Amino acid sequence: MNTIDLIVLFGTLGFIVSYGVWKTRGQKNLDSYLLGDQTMKWGTIGLSVMATQASAITFISTPGQGYESGMGFVQNYFGLPLALIIVSAVFIPIFYKLKVYTAYEYLESRFDLKTRLLGAFLFLIQRGLAAGITIYAPAIILSSILEWNLTATILVTGTLVIIYTVSGGTKAVSITQKQQMAVIMGGMFVAFFMIISYITDFVSFGDAVVIAGKLEKLNAVDLDLNFEKRYTLWSGLAGGLFLALSYFGTDQSQVQRYLGGKNVTESRMGLMFNAVLKIPMQFFILFVGVMVYVFYLFYTPPVHFKDASIQRLKASDQSAAYLQLENEYNELIEERKQVALSLAEVADEAQAQAAEKLRSLDAQSVAKREEVKAMLLEMDPAIETKDSDYVFLTFILTYLPHGLIGLLIAVIFSAAMSSTSSELSALSSTTSVDFAKRLNKSYAGLGNGKQVWLSKLITLCWGILAISFALLAKNSENLIEAVNIVGSIFYGTILGIFLVAFFFRFVKGTAVFVAAIIAQLTVIVFHFLTVWEMITLGYLWYNAIGCALTILLSIIFQSLDRSKPTNS
Repeated sequence: MNTIDLIVLFGTLGFIVSYGVWKTRGQKNLDSYLLGDQTMKWGTIGLSVMATQASAITFISTPGQGYESGMGFVQNYFGLPLALIIVSAVFIPIFYKLKVYTAYEYLESRFDLKTRLLGAFLFLIQRGLAAGITIYAPAIILSSILEWNLTATILVTGTLVIIYTVSGGTKAVSITQKQQMAVIMGGMFVAFFMIISYITDFVSFGDAVVIAGKLEKLNAVDLDLNFEKRYTLWSGLAGGLFLALSYFGTDQSQVQRYLGGKNVTESRMGLMFNAVLKIPMQFFILFVGVMVYVFYLFYTPPVHFKDASIQRLKASDQSAAYLQLENEYNELIEERKQVALSLAEVADEAQAQAAEKLRSLDAQSVAKREEVKAMLLEMDPAIETKDSDYVFLTFILTYLPHGLIGLLIAVIFSAAMSSTSSELSALSSTTSVDFAKRLNKSYAGLGNGKQVWLSKLITLCWGILAISFALLAKNSENLIEAVNIVGSIFYGTILGIFLVAFFFRFVKGTAVFVAAIIAQLTVIVFHFLTVWEMITLGYLWYNAIGCALTILLSIIFQSLDRSKPTNS
């Protein structure tokens, strides 16, 4: 990055923060701070909901996922449109009718205080951890690839978010997310067209798509019934449905976005905006990653995208072996390039043979990359070898012109800020309303000004905690998966509590409370059994397991209770 990039980067971020603070200055009451006075229209809600979900991890890790594994990850979102229809039909009218600040207030009116606090507590745990990941994820990669200090990068990102979130609350979050989404999608389209312009120096766009298909990068739907696979049509429709239903229906970071709408209709239209556009957006971002893969068929890719690890390897006693392996890899890449070029030129009857040769060379190049990872582990058993999160940034910094580099880095920071600000605002409102206001009788006696001041202080505290989580975070195999795994561990149980509340009116608070605790502990056990490789289970199924167990056990426990069913 040079001076132009830094001007573009910090100019963009400075404008977004300043705009959010200026537009929400002078807020004096809790309705305004936590719900934005419920004046937002569907367009603002829709963009805010989308920006909340589209974290920096989406724009760093998803192209890397497409590069490494193709389009299959999009199946993760196949259950989302149906989930948003259910949320619009069932959840939104109830929340508006009860005039709640948080989703968990409803649980007390339906069950009892302990169930409300349990739902809120589970949310605070998983969203607090996720807030740390959404700050840490871009920081660890940017600091490594730009050679910035990691701690400083985390502190800058977290501080910028805290400034306007503490200042303006949920309205500042929603207002700034419109600008952030404009920067994000504008930057991604610019990057995409730059990739295509490079590729078409060698083959047409149509041929590039054909080549990606021959390498099986465009397989977006997997009908396999194997439960061990993370991404299939069935895991997307079932597990993805439960994940999205819980996220949009019970996660305060999303509920708070649409509770700020003018009315039920505006909130519903905002969610339908996402039902229509979310899958195409994820498809596009994955497709960008696939096109980066095709790009690197014609330009030599690094044998390992995390350059800091390679520099360590070159300085170790394995340097000579590594250099020999790198030479062999580069020779394979050159041969692969020639075969890829021939695939676009040969007649139809010869394409099958050329495609088979291309797949063979591609598999050999992947094997060479695995050998490098084995070398890295031999050098340092604790080193992180997965490098897919560095693919897109490596392309940006190596092949894009200055100015655009600054814009794309601004995209990543904007995405980090948009999702983190929503999380901090939701954490603050849940802590304020479900704990401080509900459990502290003196809270209600405070004036509006003091309540807003206290909420701002709570937001600040959560911001500091999120930064602390980020500073303590560890590398994970894939950042986009890390966030989904954290959510999947807790979302199913929370969703189960709400579904029992909506559809099983005879169940009382104690039954669902005990059922939820058992279900949550069971999911955590399943997760650790999977981590320890004692079982193999795709993490999307955690959502279905947690939800189903909560509902089933609630019904069983209530049936065992011979007392007359009444609302607790």
